[in-house]
Amino acid sequence: MAHSKSRAADGKITYPPGVKEISSNISKEEMVRRLKMVVKTFMDMDQDSEEEKELYLNLALHLASDFFLKHPDKDVRLLVACCLADIFRIYAPEAPYTSPDKLKDIFMFITRQLKGLEDTKSAQFNRYFYLLENIAWVKSYNICFELEDSNEIFTQLYRTLFQVINNGHNQKVHMHMVDLMSSIVCEGDSVSQELLDTVLVNLVPAHKNLNKQAYDLAKALLKRTAQAIEPYITNFFNLVLMLGKTSVSDLSEHVFDLILELYNIDSHLLLSVLPQLEFKLKSNDNDERLQVVKLLAKMFGAKDSELAAQNKPLWQCYLGRFNDIHVPIRLECVKFASHCLMNHPDLAKDLTEFLKVRSHDPEEAIRHDVIVSIVTAAKKDLTLVNDALLNFVKERTLDKRWRVRKEAMMGLAQIYKKYSLQGEGGKEAANQISWIKDKLLHIYYQNSIDDRLLVERIFAQYMVPHNLETTERMKCLYYLYATLDTNAVKALNEMWKCQNMLRHHVKDLLDLVKQPKSDAGSKAVFAKVMVITRNLPDPGKAQDFVKKLAQVLDDDERIRNQLETLVSPACSCKQAQVCVRDITKKLGSPKQPSNPFLEMVKFLLERIAPVHIDTESISALVKQVNKSIDGTAEDDEEGVPTEQAIRAGLELLKVLSFTHPVSFHSAETFESLLGCLKMDDEKVAEAALQIFKNTGSKMEESFPHIKSVLLPVLQTKAKRGPPRQAKYAIHCIHAMFTHRDTHFAQIFEPLHKGLDLEDLDQLITPLTTLGHLALLAPEQFAAPLKSLVANFIVKDLLMSDRIPGKKTTKLWVPDDEVSSETLAKIQGIKLMVRWLLGVKNTLSKSGNSTLRMLTAILHSDGDLTEQGKMGKPDMSRLRLAAACALLKLAQEPCYHEIITLEQYQLCALVINDECYQVRQGFAQKLHKGLCRLRLPLEYLAVFALCAKDPVKERRAHARQCLVKNITIRREYLKQHAAVSEKLFSLLPEYVVPYAIHLLVHDPDYIKVQDIEQLKDIKESLWFILEIIMSKNENNSHAFIRKMVENIKQTKDAQAPTDAKINEKLYTVCDVAMNIIVSKSTTYSLESPKDPVLPTRYFTKPDKPKAANVLGTVNKPLASAGKPIQSKASRMETASNEDSTSNPSSPQRTKTRHDSAEDHSENEDIMKKGDPSDTKDSDKPRGRKRGAASSNLDDNPSPKPKRGRKKAAAVDPEDQWGEESRLGDAQTEDEQNSPPKKGRRGRSTKAAAANQETPAKGRGRGRKKATPPPEEEDEGGEEEEEEEEEEEENMELKTKVGRPARAARRSTQSCESAESTPVKKRGRPAKAAAQPTKKQPARGRGKAAAAAPPAAKEESDEMETPAEEEEEEQEEVEKEEEQTTPKGRRKTGGRKR
Repeated sequence: MAHSKSRAADGKITYPPGVKEISSNISKEEMVRRLKMVVKTFMDMDQDSEEEKELYLNLALHLASDFFLKHPDKDVRLLVACCLADIFRIYAPEAPYTSPDKLKDIFMFITRQLKGLEDTKSAQFNRYFYLLENIAWVKSYNICFELEDSNEIFTQLYRTLFQVINNGHNQKVHMHMVDLMSSIVCEGDSVSQELLDTVLVNLVPAHKNLNKQAYDLAKALLKRTAQAIEPYITNFFNLVLMLGKTSVSDLSEHVFDLILELYNIDSHLLLSVLPQLEFKLKSNDNDERLQVVKLLAKMFGAKDSELAAQNKPLWQCYLGRFNDIHVPIRLECVKFASHCLMNHPDLAKDLTEFLKVRSHDPEEAIRHDVIVSIVTAAKKDLTLVNDALLNFVKERTLDKRWRVRKEAMMGLAQIYKKYSLQGEGGKEAANQISWIKDKLLHIYYQNSIDDRLLVERIFAQYMVPHNLETTERMKCLYYLYATLDTNAVKALNEMWKCQNMLRHHVKDLLDLVKQPKSDAGSKAVFAKVMVITRNLPDPGKAQDFVKKLAQVLDDDERIRNQLETLVSPACSCKQAQVCVRDITKKLGSPKQPSNPFLEMVKFLLERIAPVHIDTESISALVKQVNKSIDGTAEDDEEGVPTEQAIRAGLELLKVLSFTHPVSFHSAETFESLLGCLKMDDEKVAEAALQIFKNTGSKMEESFPHIKSVLLPVLQTKAKRGPPRQAKYAIHCIHAMFTHRDTHFAQIFEPLHKGLDLEDLDQLITPLTTLGHLALLAPEQFAAPLKSLVANFIVKDLLMSDRIPGKKTTKLWVPDDEVSSETLAKIQGIKLMVRWLLGVKNTLSKSGNSTLRMLTAILHSDGDLTEQGKMGKPDMSRLRLAAACALLKLAQEPCYHEIITLEQYQLCALVINDECYQVRQGFAQKLHKGLCRLRLPLEYLAVFALCAKDPVKERRAHARQCLVKNITIRREYLKQHAAVSEKLFSLLPEYVVPYAIHLLVHDPDYIKVQDIEQLKDIKESLWFILEIIMSKNENNSHAFIRKMVENIKQTKDAQAPTDAKINEKLYTVCDVAMNIIVSKSTTYSLESPKDPVLPTRYFTKPDKPKAANVLGTVNKPLASAGKPIQSKASRMETASNEDSTSNPSSPQRTKTRHDSAEDHSENEDIMKKGDPSDTKDSDKPRGRKRGAASSNLDDNPSPKPKRGRKKAAAVDPEDQWGEESRLGDAQTEDEQNSPPKKGRRGRSTKAAAANQETPAKGRGRGRKKATPPPEEEDEGGEEEEEEEEEEEENMELKTKVGRPARAARRSTQSCESAESTPVKKRGRPAKAAAQPTKKQPARGRGKAAAAAPPAAKEESDEMETPAEEEEEEQEEVEKEEEQTTPKGRRKTGGRKR
């Protein structure tokens, strides 16, 4: 040993046996050979060989010389590094090198050699691996802890290892690297920021994506050293987040990315950092808050994250950011919600309230993303979202922005298809979202064409997918229809009707295009283009595209033929798909991927293509109904009772029989319907009868064997069936058989002879049948019908009370509690009206007598005999029947012109009847007649009286009716410029004179200057003026002002010499003027035209105008290309002013109009305390019985009063006996004198308690064809079918849909009215009113009472789908608004 020490001290290098001196004098190859032997020697040595360690000490020192450390050859350097690694292993724990500089040089040298690990294909890779393994196992780098430059050494080592790691390395390389680096962290005294950055930089997303292996290495290192490195990580984030010292590291800008990565690696690394994030969430810097929100969204939303449970304060603080003032932050929170719902369903409860608020966020993008988040989670698993979250999506289907509505609708459709149609979640999931189908169809009531088009697309793709096989598709439709609610069914029916209407429009366009070119033809094509345009999105742009399509159809015969096939009634679903594909392919262009014209054509084809219904489909649907009848269907599995399924199936077939009648022409279908006629279910039989009526026009020719079986069934139904079935049976015979007169006679004779008042229960069906026979064949049974009406109906039925009514305080009872006598009387009234509608103007005396009879019923509160035998509910029924009968007659010009002003006023007062159901039923009938432009304009003024209704819902309903009617009339005027010369019957502003007239003659208006009564007058005027004045188109406010001023220059035509009546007239005008002045800023401008006043209501002005243009006003009304029709006189009134008075005349109106309804309200109207609102809240205001008798003594022409004084019974001989001695002596005074009293009864609390939310009327209907000449008398046939169901279903039911807005009621003080001078109006003071002769009825001639031509044809076309349908509206109304294709073609031809 002493010998070896002396050798070391001598500095002599001892080489292993066989190894010669290694110096610069030998070649590289020889040096490598000798070094390999040295490496082998050191490799075999262990730490216990002290002698060898001493022997080779100088060699170890020699190998660390600069000669070797800086040798240019990499093989030499590698072998030297391996030797040095072994030397550190052998001499551990004390290294043979004592100089710090030398140690630094050696470890930097070894680190550089580790770069050789990068090339795993290298021949020397194993030596590099040995080097790594050796220094990792020995932890050689721990020697550097004592060096001042240790940080530099460690940092370089870390960088080198992160650089060389790659996917070619095996798990051992990875493990040794982690071992080497973790020992430095775990056993060192500290971790420098530079060294920490070297590790963390690999977690930054940019680096992570570049070198995934380096990220995995850093991740493994951090997991291994989590406890040791956590304080240094915490310190780093403290400096950056809390102290803002971003200069401490280049990674400061990536701090939030690092937090996320570190949390995903090991949440313990951030135990002290997360509370700092809560502080940052409350930062004043928007961008900083946004970054923290994005970070926490990922942390909370991660699949296995438990952060929300572990750190509840941070979670609550994060939820608070849902209400952040900064929009991007709220948006980020909302986007996070879907991940959170999917990965952490337990947090849904916490999120629900915040998502509810955000679903009403003012920012469209946020509302949109709320929908996306909820729908995304629901599509993954319905159990992830609760009902409240789905309701948020439901609410957003009515959002004001189309993008949000579309997302909500499409989201619900996708959810419905997945869980209901495909049944992925089982029955429980299907039940949870069963409301979706109804809600989606309810959206069809919206005014926007985009909404309706999307509903149609959703129906075809998600609710009843058109690509299903026919049988499966019809089964899907069958059970869908059976489970829809009432309003959804009506919406679906409306959808098919609108599609069918558009199909007919396109067919008309094709017919026009094929005609020879002419100016008239071009105008007709343009008119049809405009009609089609209104059924497409963005009508402004669509107009140009439809014009282009018309040109393409003219030029390209192939496309024209394809489109003709598509719109033909016989087109099958498969043919339709082929046609659509061929047309779009022909019109498309590969060079133009975005083609707006092609998109518009696709929209059009999508609406008109029969993708669901064809002959095969109807046959499959009938078979499905038969399965339910036979009990072999899967009704129970679908959750539908069999009886309900059968009824719904027949209803569905009935609706389809309107739109696709040709598809029913098969023996199998008709035979199945025959079987339905024999079923006990009345609704099923009714539907089958209606289907036969709609589809059986060619039955005699094509299916004689069906006819021979069907006819006896129809005759039996007409004689002894239920009333509704009897009605439909008569209409079936009329529509299907050529020898109808013979069949009618076989029915009429036995029924006529068998009428028996002793058996009232069996009297209702015969009266119904006879009434419809009177309507359809008035000439055939003229004589017996006249006798029947005069003797049996009036004298025996209406003028006698056989059964005492039940004594009850109720004003209304359910249908099944109404006495048979009352039902028979109602049918008798209807029979009279149908008879008059059938004979039209041939029996004017009978018309007068009937009108007097009806007004006598109203006059006597429904108790015509006034014997007190009738119960109040029966009287209410008869009042309603009489009032509706008056409205029905008023729709015919020949009867409208003989209705006196007193009768008109008495009829109007029914809208203030004491019984809620009477008011409701009358308002619905009134609204229907006005919507179709069949009732004259003066009847629109009746709604002004609704301002006094004590029930909020009734006022709201009346307001909706006014809005819709006014909108319909304005749209009609915009779309039919040719009718502008008949504005007096159409322009909504012209309702003001009629409203003033009604209010002047209102029995509640007794004292001229009474403040409370004037408040009521003001309220009623504002009720109607608010809607009319909501749009000041073409300075209409000045026009209304001028009209009121002109009225003040006239007298009341009903009592021109009555000073008090005229004083009331001027006072009401002053109130109206006060409203106009206070609510308008443009009233003082020049009126665009001089208004026209109806001469029947007002005398000529004191200062006559220069031009009397009565002739102009009474011009026949006609639209371009249409002949003048007899019904055109329906809505005209004689006038005393310029007939061209139109504030929105064609010269002032643009040619292209939007069709959106106006629902604006005057926001200035504030509700103030009105004593009458509280004092008489449970009864119609001002209904004081017998109050005005003394005031009327001076008036020889008394108005209807609301007293209870009984009128004398009407003698039927005086009314009906044509041969009676008094027949011709009937005076004009008697004809025109008013009834003794009228009544708007007291509305009881009970009657007002159970009210339903009113809804708007029907939506846009299909254009109605005018009956051909031989069917002229059938004009009123279909109108009759609306009556029964309303009266049968007058029970109040809870409606589905949005509650109607209550009408705003202005109760502003009447100080101006109070101070208005009424005695000095520029006219001399009158002496006491002299008794005047009775004013003859100012009846109007046919031309003077003209209604718009084609009002019947066009009115339904103008109606837009309302927000909510009337619950009592019967299903047969659809018949009125639809015609067979044959009728359509006639309409189109007429337009040509």
